[in-house]
Amino acid sequence: MLDLFPDDEKDDHKPTISEEELSDQEVLIELQNLKTQLSDKVVVLGHHYQQDDVISFADITGDSLQLARIASELTDKEFIIFCGVHFMAETADMLTGPHQKVILPDLRAGCSMADMARSSEIEKAWRFISSSTKDKVVPVTYINCAATLKAFVGEHGGSICTSSNAEKVIRWALDQGEKLLFFPDQHLGRNTCFKMGIPLEEMVVYNPNKLNGGLSAQDISKAKVILWYGFCSVHQGFSLDQVNAIKENDPNMTVIVHPECNFEVTQAADDYGSTSYIIDKISKAAPGSKFAIGTEINLVNRLAREFPDKTIVSLSPYQCLCTTMYRIRPRWLLASFRAIRDYKPINIISVPDDIARSSLKALDRMLAVK
Repeated sequence: MLDLFPDDEKDDHKPTISEEELSDQEVLIELQNLKTQLSDKVVVLGHHYQQDDVISFADITGDSLQLARIASELTDKEFIIFCGVHFMAETADMLTGPHQKVILPDLRAGCSMADMARSSEIEKAWRFISSSTKDKVVPVTYINCAATLKAFVGEHGGSICTSSNAEKVIRWALDQGEKLLFFPDQHLGRNTCFKMGIPLEEMVVYNPNKLNGGLSAQDISKAKVILWYGFCSVHQGFSLDQVNAIKENDPNMTVIVHPECNFEVTQAADDYGSTSYIIDKISKAAPGSKFAIGTEINLVNRLAREFPDKTIVSLSPYQCLCTTMYRIRPRWLLASFRAIRDYKPINIISVPDDIARSSLKALDRMLAVK
């Protein structure tokens, strides 16, 4: 994976506001003042999984691609503070103008799923897969990955997808060739392909920790879909036992989960779909409806507060929290605003031009899919 901030540079970009310098309340007061003062040049974007105290300062909330596309339209804003994780800020940087700077309040805010697929591993897998079959293999990457992987897909005739449009993009890819390489999330790939009518027997998992991914050339030749072994640690917190327990306790509870959940969970649930799909489904449900949701806890709790006329709980009895999202705090957001005020912006995410050009090829293909 491309490391935009080498280790010897990272210390210079760390947030600088200590617990001793300001209390939490003082942070919120100064942050609000600076946000008002700099509103003509700064916009704050907040991903759905952020904590409420961060979301309260967001000008716009949404999922990763939605926010990046909105950022591309805010040409009058010089600074875009992206309260999300690293790959999201990269996408925003690629879509915004050269006069704009995208800032990630804490550079430690990464994505465990994205870290499970590195460009060197993908290149190695591609060589083995290509040598194992005469069929055309089309690569598709979930948007939850580093810019280098998006660039790989762009240069090899593939596309990016989101959890909302994965089915359309995969259908497009299989119209272009005979086989699909889908990374980094095996569960989104498996759930989507199965929904499209592709049997599990025609899917294999490539694990880069094993020789040749743990597969033989014959495995590749027989398979229609090659799934990368990656997964989202948050959505692996939901289980079939939890679905069964909810159903047994209250048969009127609708279980709806994210497609990054395990296959057995999505099959047992009443429904599954992207974050935007889940939000839309709940917002349109009749008063008195009951939902157990299998996705990140900050979003679940926010939906419960937003729709008090409905019963909304987490599918899991445990806190399924995105710990890397949790690293974005008002304290670090304030550090970003202070640096902008002082004309010394920190934590700027900048994707090299060649990587950006190749990544945008893949993004353009996605946007062209109907």
